[in-house]
Amino acid sequence: MSDTQASAAKATVKIKLVRSINGTRESHRATVRGLGLRKLNSESTLEDTAAVRGMINKVSYLVKVL
Repeated sequence: MSDTQASAAKATVKIKLVRSINGTRESHRATVRGLGLRKLNSESTLEDTAAVRGMINKVSYLVKVL
């Protein structure tokens, strides 16, 4: 399988920032930024890995999995 086919076959997860990061812990803010989310209602599509799932679980009260 070539590199382009391998990357196309990988599962992705789409997340959306649904709550403001104001008043949250600094580590949670950094996690939201690491997920590629900036403003409220911004969306990001990421590769579905254990690391990304862990980040989503950490800030689950701020994000929604679409």
